[in-house]
Amino acid sequence: MVGMGRELAQKYSTAREIFTQAEDILNIPLSSITWYGPDELLNDTINTQPALYTHSIAAFKVFQENFSEIIPVAVAGHSMGQISALTAAGSISFESGLRLARERGLLMKRAGELSPGGMAAILGLDIPIIEEICAIASSDIEIVQVANDNCPGQVVISGANQALERALPLLQEAGARRVVKLVVSIAAHSSLMSNAQLDFNHTLAELQFHDPAIPIVGNVNAQFLNNIQDILKDLQDQLTHRVRWTETILRLQSFGVTSYLELGTGTVLSGLVKRIQREAKVVSLGNPQDFENFIHDPF
Repeated sequence: MVGMGRELAQKYSTAREIFTQAEDILNIPLSSITWYGPDELLNDTINTQPALYTHSIAAFKVFQENFSEIIPVAVAGHSMGQISALTAAGSISFESGLRLARERGLLMKRAGELSPGGMAAILGLDIPIIEEICAIASSDIEIVQVANDNCPGQVVISGANQALERALPLLQEAGARRVVKLVVSIAAHSSLMSNAQLDFNHTLAELQFHDPAIPIVGNVNAQFLNNIQDILKDLQDQLTHRVRWTETILRLQSFGVTSYLELGTGTVLSGLVKRIQREAKVVSLGNPQDFENFIHDPF
């Protein structure tokens, strides 16, 4: 979304410094692209991913500066957001996380060009039924699989276009409330990302990681990542495996988490959390008004 983080940077010098650092590190006009577009430039995933990462960390730094008495007991991130979560947990520096986000975007874009695929959102069907239909629609060389388990009744599938086209009518026949093909050419979190994952892993090997200072839940197995080895194992499978977001929130719930902060762009994750853990308190913090509201009504 063009404009994300602009008001935050105008209001808080801490956020502005993060965007300035990002520009210096990447040597691109990231602030201008993020705040003023044009849309097609920001929507290029090589810019989208570092822009989202930078905004989320800017919001996190503003939160830390203004609400130092609130200490997160755990963190988690959805897909690319896992890099933000790792930074918040102290497992990776802002600079390394930014480089990783940029490389991730570049590799995924290249994978989409070399192995075009697609994705579709499926509403109103349970995971076992979707998995069964994906297996039926797949062949040895054309795979479609679950990419995002976002919340009960909202699942995204991803894979080769031919397999996807075979799966969609079968999902409708099985009783899906809605089947929506997404306007993307990248089959994220599927086997079509295999080459991107290999190159991503080479980048991971070049970066310095630390044991997390606070617990973090990984995407691949929805387990707590307790050390560097756990973190790397999760990241080394992330691009080709599903995001287990429903299981992630249930894991945090079992850990005793009852209140959540979504830091960065939008409120999508807040909505998903409420559909998984209905009694949870959820607040999104991405712009100055959000922070003002949080001062007067924290949770």
